Amino acid sequence: MTGLALVTGASSGIGQAFARRLGGLGYDLVVVGRRRDRLEALVEELLPQVTVRPLVADLATDEGVAAVADICATEALTLLVNNAGVAHYMPFVDLPAAKAAELLHVKVVAPVMLSRAAVPGMLARGVGTIVNVAGMIAFSGPATLEQVQVRRAVYAGTLANIVAFSQVLHEEVKEQGLRVQVLCPGVVATEFHERQGLDLSAVPRMSADDVVTASLRGLELDEVVCAPGVERDDLLQAVFAADLAAFGAQSPELATRYI
Repeated sequence: MTGLALVTGASSGIGQAFARRLGGLGYDLVVVGRRRDRLEALVEELLPQVTVRPLVADLATDEGVAAVADICATEALTLLVNNAGVAHYMPFVDLPAAKAAELLHVKVVAPVMLSRAAVPGMLARGVGTIVNVAGMIAFSGPATLEQVQVRRAVYAGTLANIVAFSQVLHEEVKEQGLRVQVLCPGVVATEFHERQGLDLSAVPRMSADDVVTASLRGLELDEVVCAPGVERDDLLQAVFAADLAAFGAQSPELATRYI
């Protein structure tokens, strides 16, 4: 199925790889990013095979989110890829309030509000797919500092939010013909970490193209949580089963360990 796809964070990395792949599949595109020159280069690359419209918007701002949400609400999107991101890896007490707000806006507010704008039209048309890009760091909450040396409480929390949001939203809309996927890659060979000042050139990294391949194949497999680098799907299913077991084991009675 093709149609109109909107991709955020399309000026580089995974978003750019999504735009190229979707354009190659015949999707018309709205590509969103903060760097106009990158977006215009992408337009020139993909035209005239498909229609590509660049939209310069900063999803760290209310105005940027509103501009993209307007397109999501008024145009017949087939596919929404919420990919935009910022890293801001640092200990919680060292994270400036402005950077914390930017991270929350880009990775929590923007995906929710863009999805909220797109879903009513998708429901009316009876078709639509949303891909929310998170990462395997979403599952790193129980890790000790020895296991995960980089301190990033806010960043990890935003990704965990995207996972839960996507799972619940999928359940709410799947009977009406919509699909929601949360994409959770590991370390990917993009500019993402370089902009944070991290040199991961010696670390094995997945390509952005492989991440997109996994996402599109995962949609064919009806995966809600797509983890491109996890070979054993049963490990993911065990996590979700444990979540549901704990959720279902709650009681109005105080647990005996607290007595």
